[in-house]
Amino acid sequence: MTFSQYRVYFVLFFLVISSWFLADIFEIKQVTKVKVVDHSPDYFSTGYYKKEMDIRGLIKSELTAEKMIHYGDDETTHLEKPVMTLYNEDIPPWVIRSETAILEADGDHLQLVGKAVISRAGMKKLRPFKMNTSDLRVKLSTSYAETNQWAEIIDDRNRTEGIGVEIVFIDPVRLKFLSRVKGRYVFN
Repeated sequence: MTFSQYRVYFVLFFLVISSWFLADIFEIKQVTKVKVVDHSPDYFSTGYYKKEMDIRGLIKSELTAEKMIHYGDDETTHLEKPVMTLYNEDIPPWVIRSETAILEADGDHLQLVGKAVISRAGMKKLRPFKMNTSDLRVKLSTSYAETNQWAEIIDDRNRTEGIGVEIVFIDPVRLKFLSRVKGRYVFN
């Protein structure tokens, strides 16, 4: 065999190797990509319970919920059937319930979604308190709550209602209706 004959085999060998290499580079490979949903939970709990103490070590507030789901993308905590209890020294605690709630990333702003009920037991010279409203925003650090929705305060003899309310749960307790206030009162 002469060199020119080997050259034909060499060119053929080079073409085979080159085509195999190019086929490997341009081959459509099956790649499975896992898409992470933007707003997906990173952890959850059933029977959620959180307690906060004041600087003296006395209980300041408690938050319980049937279910808690935390979302890592916006650091919010979603609660089902939450119950927020705010404590004061000389009066019974305030209890705030709602259907669902969202605790913001700062841990201080709680948005109660849907129907909300605020109550406090009575004592000697303090009448029991109950308020029905919805979509209540609570700032936990200042024990302040507000809503722009309809609200009513009821007790055994009196009823007051209006649109929008602001309330401070610490002593001195302050409550202010914002508009369309109506009341029915029974005096002894």
